[in-house]
Amino acid sequence: MSTYRFEALLKPRAIAVVGLTETGAALGEAALANLVRARPNAEIYAVNPQTHAFSDGINCVAGMDDLPQNLDLVVITAPPADLVAWVGAAGRRGAAAALILTPDVPPGLCEAVRAEARGHGLRLLGPGSVGLAVPRENLDASLLAQAPKAGDLALVSQSGTVAAGIVAWAARREVGFSAVLSLGMACDIDIADGLDHFAADLHTRAILLSLDSIPDARKFMSAARAAARAKPVVVLRAGRHRAPARASVTHTGALARPDAVYEAAFRRAGLLSVDSLDAMFAAVETLGRQRPFPGHRLAILGNGRGIAALAADRLADRGGTLAAGNPVELGIAAGPEAYAAALEPLLTAPGHDAVLAIHVPTARSGSAATAKALAGTVARVRKSSEGQGGQRKKPIFVAQIGDDPEAAAVLAAANIPGFATEADAIDGFLNLVRYREAQDDLMRTPDSLPREFSPDVAAARAIVDRAVQAGQTWLDPVDVAALLAAYRIASVPLTLAPDADGAATAAWEIIAQGGTVALKVVSPDIVHKSDVGGVRLDLTSEADVRAAAADILVRARRLRPEARITGFAVQPMIRRGQQRELIAGLAEDPTFGPVVVFGRGGTAVEVIDDRALALPPLDLRLASELIDRTRVARRLAAYRDVPAVDRHAVALVLVKLAQLAADCPEVRELDINPLLADAAGALALDARVMVAPAPPGRGAAHPRFAIRPYPVEWERHLTLRGEAIHVRPVRPEDEALFLTFFQSVSAEDLRLRFFAPVRDFNHAFLARLTQLDYARAIAFVAIDAAGTMLGAVRLHADANHDSGEYAILIRGDRKGTGLGHALMSLMIDWAKAEGISRVEGTVLRENRPMLAVCKQLGFTTRPDLEDGGVVKVELDLTTL
Repeated sequence: MSTYRFEALLKPRAIAVVGLTETGAALGEAALANLVRARPNAEIYAVNPQTHAFSDGINCVAGMDDLPQNLDLVVITAPPADLVAWVGAAGRRGAAAALILTPDVPPGLCEAVRAEARGHGLRLLGPGSVGLAVPRENLDASLLAQAPKAGDLALVSQSGTVAAGIVAWAARREVGFSAVLSLGMACDIDIADGLDHFAADLHTRAILLSLDSIPDARKFMSAARAAARAKPVVVLRAGRHRAPARASVTHTGALARPDAVYEAAFRRAGLLSVDSLDAMFAAVETLGRQRPFPGHRLAILGNGRGIAALAADRLADRGGTLAAGNPVELGIAAGPEAYAAALEPLLTAPGHDAVLAIHVPTARSGSAATAKALAGTVARVRKSSEGQGGQRKKPIFVAQIGDDPEAAAVLAAANIPGFATEADAIDGFLNLVRYREAQDDLMRTPDSLPREFSPDVAAARAIVDRAVQAGQTWLDPVDVAALLAAYRIASVPLTLAPDADGAATAAWEIIAQGGTVALKVVSPDIVHKSDVGGVRLDLTSEADVRAAAADILVRARRLRPEARITGFAVQPMIRRGQQRELIAGLAEDPTFGPVVVFGRGGTAVEVIDDRALALPPLDLRLASELIDRTRVARRLAAYRDVPAVDRHAVALVLVKLAQLAADCPEVRELDINPLLADAAGALALDARVMVAPAPPGRGAAHPRFAIRPYPVEWERHLTLRGEAIHVRPVRPEDEALFLTFFQSVSAEDLRLRFFAPVRDFNHAFLARLTQLDYARAIAFVAIDAAGTMLGAVRLHADANHDSGEYAILIRGDRKGTGLGHALMSLMIDWAKAEGISRVEGTVLRENRPMLAVCKQLGFTTRPDLEDGGVVKVELDLTTL
């Protein structure tokens, strides 16, 4: 339901507190006290059969029937057993939203409460919430000890105690909030709903999240990606080292621990992830006072060599960049005047992007006096720069060692981020740098995939379907090799032999050509062959092969007597030489679905634990970044007489695995270990694949993916007036295609599309058109046989996925050919398939061809009351 009725929840006019029985009286009285304190003259009601007054200014009534109709918000503090009845009564009374403060509600009862609320269109916050607060609206419907101050940070937290701790800390630091939402059990309103609302909220500049788990990964990822493009989002997750729900049997599954998967998801969405309340406080201090800025070079000013060096070390440890010629050391005798004199040129010098001033109090230099000198210098320089062509205000961060309250108040009044330690200050600076880098990454155009990559999806599906229908858990080695071959992943040739004699016969062909043999046990019950001594290498004769096979059988039957031995895999030995051993594969996460795993390979892969994870789908840029996040990435470069690995080939393997996960949802885990890589490419030396029936879907295509992949099923081939035209969804790498198209479109057509002249087709502009979240938007591009773009249509759904706004642009020489009608029809078909009920658009009144197409498709039109030059068009899809 997303942001439906959020207005009533966060800006309620009439509020009622219900469930004020003896059991719920303490919670109810606390909530009433905070409500009245924040809104002394508001329309607040207390529902209590005893009808005694709790405090002045509260209208006390005996029951729900005594309340006015169409309440905005009902606060419920009743015992768990009474919740369904109270929610039903609130819904029948016309309430728009309910806040349930009642703790310890069983999950089954939570589902019953949600079902009752949805029957009335009632939104729920909780149960187990500590409430909500919107300081700008003088709303404090919470159990917080102190009302949050007004500001522009939104806090959305599953944990009530974490929310209360952040609010209490912020109050001491003069940091304010646009809103505070405690979700509790989140049986209705969840993290994703909060993200959708505050991403569009003009009063919110940054969003803080505290969460434990994510019930709907696709909904969360879609909302998080959209929010992170609009403003900074900081996330703190509790329970990061909780044991996984099930043990994994493959190396990739063991490496894909839940905490690592969550981090991969946060990174993919562009969120700033922190690991402690201290780190969250540093983020709050920074985001509450300083906007993100371009650049990453930090100048450090301090009154001692040691403290400045500690700051520089912290910056280097966290991957930051120290500006040339830094740190600047003033010496222990430096007073406020020396700080002011040194800071002034740093605030205007071009060699760095931000400044950190560190002060250790001494007998000659008190914290408060130095803070005043710093704040005064900043104000003076910034005022001076306003008269010099609007020169950018260089960010400054201050670390006052010892956290002097008077100094902190001075910095807060000047809106300068202040910290008690140099480490916190560095972390605060890097939060903004990382956010800016994440924004750049989100807007970066990926490389195009090679044209020769065209997987044989039908062959892959046949292999997987046959295994699932036969009840297999693991593909046999021959099927594994065939599956990899279907995705053009090179692997070592393999022959499957039923016994020792068959293995010797198969080995002879390799030995006769001067090679040596690798022999491996084949068993659906033995995943890690080395655990039972099931691998023999460098065998040089048939006799060696027979003896090795016999020994493998003896050891396997002694160590795993229950295991079924189906034969042996015979392969030529591959000499490693200058090749690097890597691991690549797929793992299944219970929350986020398929995960791509990459790292250093070998039998000790889990001990070394050098790995990085990413959520599919992947492009070559994302795959390259996945490689960069491992330590083994450094070994892929050239060193001494060893040539560099073909990184493009390794990245392409990861992209292919992500595509395999999309095409074959029955593949639950896939392990290539080792993946040998060198200057010539990448080769799968050993692999295993686990399969299972596809899990139930959670929506449209590719239900297991947390991020909706490219919707290939919506590609179409049209024939218009005898010309073949390919219509497909837009891809991120289409930026150059769009640029060429815009350069070929007339200025008048661009004005009709964008309602204003457009002259600058920069990267940011094009990226917004080509980088889509397919879970909430679509764009179709029409291309002729020569690869020239002829036009495009797009639709962006609202956060509730109820309506969508469309836009279309056709090249002038293709108007009147039926292309516009065809693109609009395909867009409407997609909207219907997604469950969108209404398509809307705004058309210039003079754009008569577009209005004619809308009329043909059944759109209704009406004038825009605020702008006589445009017409609103709307199509009700529920009647089609």
